[in-house]
Amino acid sequence: MIALTKEIQQAIKDSQEDPVRLVDPETDAEYVVVPVETFELMRKGVYYDDSPLTEEERRHLLIQAGLRAGWDDPEMDVYNDLDPRRKNESSTQ
Repeated sequence: MIALTKEIQQAIKDSQEDPVRLVDPETDAEYVVVPVETFELMRKGVYYDDSPLTEEERRHLLIQAGLRAGWDDPEMDVYNDLDPRRKNESSTQ
């Protein structure tokens, strides 16, 4: 294990818990210093999950997309009357 330099220690203190970015001056390669707890969570996939969406997740995303598209606008309520799955009360009377 390599000990941190005073300069890197100060950068970590100043970062306010944000990851600290380092650059290798010889290769221009960039690195990120994160606390070991954060690194372990990343390794376990806590921050990224590429498994298929559950039915609940899909439903939530569809609702959010509908809301962004304006389907919660009261002027769109007229379309509820046009739903062919609903019985037309006016035709039964």
